[in-house]
Amino acid sequence: MADEEIKPNPEQATTQEAQLAAENIAAGKEKVTNVDFDADYAAAQQMSVSDVDRTEAGAQAAQEATAPQFEVSQQEETQTEATTGNPDDYKQMAQDSVAESGTEVSDDLIKKAMDKGKAGNS
Repeated sequence: MADEEIKPNPEQATTQEAQLAAENIAAGKEKVTNVDFDADYAAAQQMSVSDVDRTEAGAQAAQEATAPQFEVSQQEETQTEATTGNPDDYKQMAQDSVAESGTEVSDDLIKKAMDKGKAGNS
Protein backbone atom coordinates (compact mmCIF):
# COMPACT_ATOMS: atom_id res chain seq x y z
CA MET A 1 0.00 0.00 0.00
CA ALA A 2 2.98 2.31 0.56
CA ASP A 3 3.85 2.22 -3.15
CA GLU A 4 0.49 3.57 -4.25
CA GLU A 5 0.73 6.97 -5.91
CA ILE A 6 -1.89 9.55 -5.05
CA LYS A 7 -2.99 11.83 -7.86
CA PRO A 8 -4.95 14.85 -6.66
CA ASN A 9 -7.95 16.02 -8.64
CA PRO A 10 -8.73 19.73 -8.09
CA GLU A 11 -12.37 19.19 -9.10
CA GLN A 12 -12.93 16.73 -6.23
CA ALA A 13 -11.59 19.09 -3.57
CA THR A 14 -14.14 20.02 -0.94
CA THR A 15 -12.59 23.31 0.20
CA GLN A 16 -10.79 26.15 -1.52
CA GLU A 17 -7.53 25.26 0.25
CA ALA A 18 -7.79 21.64 -0.88
CA GLN A 19 -8.47 22.77 -4.43
CA LEU A 20 -5.43 25.12 -4.37
CA ALA A 21 -3.20 22.38 -2.98
CA ALA A 22 -4.42 19.91 -5.63
CA GLU A 23 -3.76 22.44 -8.41
CA ASN A 24 -0.24 23.16 -7.07
CA ILE A 25 0.55 19.42 -6.86
CA ALA A 26 -0.80 18.85 -10.39
CA ALA A 27 1.29 21.78 -11.69
CA GLY A 28 4.41 20.44 -9.95
CA LYS A 29 4.76 23.41 -7.58
CA GLU A 30 4.28 21.16 -4.53
CA LYS A 31 5.32 17.58 -3.79
CA VAL A 32 2.76 14.89 -3.10
CA THR A 33 3.02 13.88 0.51
CA ASN A 34 4.27 10.32 0.85
CA VAL A 35 2.03 8.46 3.27
CA ASP A 36 2.95 5.01 4.55
CA PHE A 37 -0.39 3.73 5.83
CA ASP A 38 1.04 0.51 7.29
CA ALA A 39 3.70 2.37 9.30
CA ASP A 40 1.16 4.96 10.46
CA TYR A 41 -1.22 2.21 11.54
CA ALA A 42 1.51 0.42 13.50
CA ALA A 43 2.50 3.68 15.20
CA ALA A 44 -1.11 4.42 16.08
CA GLN A 45 -1.45 0.99 17.68
CA GLN A 46 1.61 1.69 19.84
CA MET A 47 0.20 5.06 20.93
CA SER A 48 -3.33 3.76 21.60
CA VAL A 49 -2.26 2.23 24.94
CA SER A 50 -0.52 4.43 27.48
CA ASP A 51 2.51 3.31 29.47
CA VAL A 52 0.43 3.26 32.66
CA ASP A 53 -2.08 0.88 31.08
CA ARG A 54 0.68 -1.62 30.38
CA THR A 55 1.40 -1.99 34.11
CA GLU A 56 -0.48 -3.94 36.79
CA ALA A 57 -1.75 -0.67 38.30
CA GLY A 58 -3.21 0.32 34.93
CA ALA A 59 -4.90 -3.05 34.55
CA GLN A 60 -6.35 -2.71 38.07
CA ALA A 61 -7.60 0.82 37.32
CA ALA A 62 -9.24 -0.38 34.10
CA GLN A 63 -10.91 -3.23 35.97
CA GLU A 64 -12.29 -0.86 38.60
CA ALA A 65 -13.47 1.63 35.99
CA THR A 66 -15.38 -0.98 34.01
CA ALA A 67 -16.75 -3.00 36.96
CA PRO A 68 -20.54 -3.02 37.29
CA GLN A 69 -21.81 -0.58 39.89
CA PHE A 70 -24.94 -2.55 40.80
CA GLU A 71 -25.42 -6.17 41.67
CA VAL A 72 -27.41 -8.01 39.05
CA SER A 73 -29.55 -10.86 40.30
CA GLN A 74 -29.55 -14.16 38.49
CA GLN A 75 -32.80 -15.12 36.87
CA GLU A 76 -34.53 -18.29 37.97
CA GLU A 77 -35.60 -20.82 35.43
CA THR A 78 -39.28 -21.73 35.61
CA GLN A 79 -41.23 -24.33 33.73
CA THR A 80 -44.76 -23.74 32.56
CA GLU A 81 -47.16 -26.44 31.59
CA ALA A 82 -49.98 -26.03 29.14
CA THR A 83 -53.43 -26.33 30.66
CA THR A 84 -55.72 -28.93 29.16
CA GLY A 85 -59.13 -28.02 30.59
CA ASN A 86 -59.22 -31.33 32.41
CA PRO A 87 -60.64 -30.90 35.98
CA ASP A 88 -58.15 -33.45 37.33
CA ASP A 89 -55.32 -31.13 36.30
CA TYR A 90 -56.87 -28.27 38.27
CA LYS A 91 -57.37 -30.55 41.25
CA GLN A 92 -53.67 -31.42 41.21
CA MET A 93 -52.75 -27.77 40.76
CA ALA A 94 -54.91 -26.82 43.76
CA GLN A 95 -53.30 -29.52 45.89
CA ASP A 96 -49.82 -28.34 44.86
CA SER A 97 -50.75 -24.75 45.67
CA VAL A 98 -52.10 -25.68 49.09
CA ALA A 99 -49.03 -27.79 49.81
CA GLU A 100 -46.85 -24.73 49.16
CA SER A 101 -48.96 -22.45 51.37
CA GLY A 102 -49.08 -24.87 54.31
CA THR A 103 -52.90 -24.89 54.58
CA GLU A 104 -54.59 -28.28 54.96
CA VAL A 105 -57.17 -29.06 52.27
CA SER A 106 -58.95 -32.39 52.16
CA ASP A 107 -60.21 -34.25 49.12
CA ASP A 108 -63.76 -33.63 50.33
CA LEU A 109 -63.21 -29.88 50.36
CA ILE A 110 -61.81 -29.99 46.83
CA LYS A 111 -64.74 -32.13 45.67
CA LYS A 112 -67.22 -29.66 47.16
CA ALA A 113 -65.42 -26.75 45.48
CA MET A 114 -65.45 -28.54 42.12
CA ASP A 115 -69.15 -29.38 42.51
CA LYS A 116 -69.95 -25.73 43.28
CA GLY A 117 -67.94 -24.66 40.23
CA LYS A 118 -70.05 -26.72 37.81
CA ALA A 119 -72.61 -24.96 35.65
CA GLY A 120 -76.06 -24.74 37.13
CA ASN A 121 -74.90 -24.78 40.78
CA SER A 122 -75.34 -21.64 42.82
